[in-house]
Amino acid sequence: MGVIDATQYEMMRRVFVMMIRETCQPDDGWDRSIESLTLALVRWGLHGAVDPDMQPYVSLFLEEVRSGRVAPFGPTQPEIGFIDTPIEFIQTQVVQHDLFGNQPKERDDAERVLIDQLIAATKLYSSGEAIKELFAFTIRLREFAPFNAMLLHIQKPGLTHAATAQDWHKRFGRVPKKGTRPLLVLRTKGPVDFVFDILDTEGRDVPVDAFAFPTFGNLTDNRFTEFMRSVKKERIDIVALDAGDSQAGWIRLLAASKAKTGKNLYQLGYNRNHDAATRFVTVAHELAHLYLGHLGLDAGRRVPDRRATPHALMEVEAEMAAYLVAMRNGLKPRSESYLANYKGAFEDLNLYAVTRAANAVETAMGIAAQKLWNEKA
Repeated sequence: MGVIDATQYEMMRRVFVMMIRETCQPDDGWDRSIESLTLALVRWGLHGAVDPDMQPYVSLFLEEVRSGRVAPFGPTQPEIGFIDTPIEFIQTQVVQHDLFGNQPKERDDAERVLIDQLIAATKLYSSGEAIKELFAFTIRLREFAPFNAMLLHIQKPGLTHAATAQDWHKRFGRVPKKGTRPLLVLRTKGPVDFVFDILDTEGRDVPVDAFAFPTFGNLTDNRFTEFMRSVKKERIDIVALDAGDSQAGWIRLLAASKAKTGKNLYQLGYNRNHDAATRFVTVAHELAHLYLGHLGLDAGRRVPDRRATPHALMEVEAEMAAYLVAMRNGLKPRSESYLANYKGAFEDLNLYAVTRAANAVETAMGIAAQKLWNEKA
């Protein structure tokens, strides 16, 4: 039967269920044999289903259907939802297994390739206005991490709010409409999750504050101190600098981890004479340098070595990540004046790296989207 990876199969099973539900009827005979099931998957558009590497997964899925562990047309099917994206997206990911690798680096590389391909193919973000629109969307969609917000913008730029089928049902008493095409996001500790646009659900009215999250436009010193406590837990030493107004902060590597998968030790300095909001943006900017790989490889944080990035581009990437984090939390950084010094670097802006860094910065500061979403529940 071949070797089956459990994580990969979990993802494929959800995709198979969705495909069967969309293209078949219960009595179509798609479950008579592996060949029948494969034909049904190909009919949906998954031509890679005939690939020899895929056949063990198709076979196991059929076995689970026959034993009753999976019922695509019944109440026991896996929680699903997927993708308002061209079918080539799923074909590429399932055939090449890009989203299913066990090794974190492999998954990071696959995600990067995926986003690069989508952006290049669609020319979505080939202008400053397009990037500005993407960032505005990411700022509004606070219930999702920045990287997932970018994925949703690629799939459905008009989206206002989204959640998993389970969250819609448990939190708001709503369910996806029949025949709705779901959307893809990446799960924090797994392959993917499937979410639905609010417009593609029905049920009880959604409270006006359902997707409102606390912001800190008037950031207090006490709240800033809370954020720093969270950052310190990430093996980052914090130094409050007594500096003049022109100096904001810095970050440096103190010691590389001796363990291959351990986290490096860093030291981050910020100007204690600035107001709390400015300090917040400074810390976000310096943390972004870390998570963008500007200080080198950090295997424990899944950070690649990007020290070869030109200095001007480093500053653009870090400030754009800090801008996203600040704006998503009700602060208005002075990024435009800062970035005016690096206009020439925008052509090479790495949106994948920026949004992933913004994810990591929010997590390090204790304000990750998933954390806020869970607390709201």
